[in-house]
Amino acid sequence: MKAADKPVTRVVVVGGGTAGWLAACLIAARADPAAPAPLQVTLVESPDIPTIGVGEGTWPTIRRTLARIGIAEPDFLLACEASFKQGSRFDGWRTGAAGDSYLHPFTAPLDAAPRDLVWAWQREGDGRGFAESVCPQTRICGLDLAPRQRAMPDYAGALNYAYHLDATKLAQLLTRHGIERLGVRCIRDTVVAVDRVEDGDVAAVRTRDHGAIKGDLFLDCTGHAALLIGGQYGVPFVDRSDILFNDRALAVQVPVAPDSPIQSQTNATAHAAGWIWDIGLPSRRGVGCVYSSRHLSHDAAAGTLTAYLARTAPEAGPLAFRQLSFRSGHRERFWERNCLAVGLAAGFLEPLEASAIVLIELSLEALLANFPATRGAMPAQARRFNALFRYRWDRIVEFLKLHYVLSERPEPYWRDHRDPASVPDRLAELLGLWRHQPPSSWDLPMVEEIFPAASYQYILYGMGFPPPEASPLRGEASVALGPVGQRARTLASSLPSNRLYLDALKAASLGPARESLS
Repeated sequence: MKAADKPVTRVVVVGGGTAGWLAACLIAARADPAAPAPLQVTLVESPDIPTIGVGEGTWPTIRRTLARIGIAEPDFLLACEASFKQGSRFDGWRTGAAGDSYLHPFTAPLDAAPRDLVWAWQREGDGRGFAESVCPQTRICGLDLAPRQRAMPDYAGALNYAYHLDATKLAQLLTRHGIERLGVRCIRDTVVAVDRVEDGDVAAVRTRDHGAIKGDLFLDCTGHAALLIGGQYGVPFVDRSDILFNDRALAVQVPVAPDSPIQSQTNATAHAAGWIWDIGLPSRRGVGCVYSSRHLSHDAAAGTLTAYLARTAPEAGPLAFRQLSFRSGHRERFWERNCLAVGLAAGFLEPLEASAIVLIELSLEALLANFPATRGAMPAQARRFNALFRYRWDRIVEFLKLHYVLSERPEPYWRDHRDPASVPDRLAELLGLWRHQPPSSWDLPMVEEIFPAASYQYILYGMGFPPPEASPLRGEASVALGPVGQRARTLASSLPSNRLYLDALKAASLGPARESLS
């Protein structure tokens, strides 16, 4: 049999953590055991390399991913100490003045043509922000309410939602599920060499104690080390730090009282040279100061984070910070010969909109939807994959930059972000168009955009970007915003708080439920 005709039956995932175990579980869950040549999924995980969590925030796609893997939502919430995430709140990004705050919710605005929706907001908003006027989720987040009731089916909600979670515990849950339920073969060993055949394909990864682990398709989930895509194939890294300046973070875990409210969104608070994330879980908050080392020293960043904690968690006392360094960017190509990079091996961008896990999910979805039946099918699939994901990484870079380029803050960091030389050409062109028309699907033509037009609307108008003036064309339909307020009031009276929901879920797992959430 020619090499090109050889069926792809052995998938080897190199590296564990969130990326590796999501990959192994999703592929194993889709594998057909009755196929003439069933897929074998093997994961090689080094016991000597600690897992690098890719973050505590997710995108709503994670619900579909977990359902496909076969994990029940209550089991996930309990195992990962997870809470609900319904969007991101940005404090101090526009001017830094008191009251400078807006929400990017996960639920889309009222269904209407973008221009008609913006006109209705201008006409009926009564000075309220865009998100508050066109989407009921803003009120629900403000009340720290859950997006669902426990009686609803798993992964269904009254509003769109994702999760905050403990990334280490997610990897542990996926490990157990993959091995015990999905038949993933796990080899805990250190890769010491890579065997390649004459044409350049990876034939096997050679381990210290288990020898050669052969495969047909290799997934590089080795994190920043990029053992295969970088170490073996030398695929260049595309540095995007000329656009996104942040390259450091200080992270800390803050204990919380058992009865404290759990917020419904990630809070992102701007400071002089970056921003601070604040993520609420049932027993702690994950807090971190992201900054640019070109604009702020380590000691000044530590002082900024200390001051923030003194304001928001005065009872916590002194806490130790963990220093993180990163470089915003991605590989020039993600699929090279029979190797596909997933997760941090493919790239990393600052965690402003929780893009790390969603890129893992989208990479695996694209692989499974176009799974190469033979080795000969890989070149065409690789070209398509590389083109799609270069598009997606470019769009994420632009979307993150949008948060900065609209700021009016006076500090050098923010002024540098507004420098036209640091703004991608396509984003600059779109900002010119959006002065005359709102963001729409015409600006984002892919079938599955990672950030839809609604997300751009929430950021633009949350940051005070001027809405377009009247058009010489008639609107497509008359839009009334009254139903949004009514929907918000109905949900506010019927949804439980995040704390009540999660505490009752935990109580039910330990015995008869002591509280009803209906």
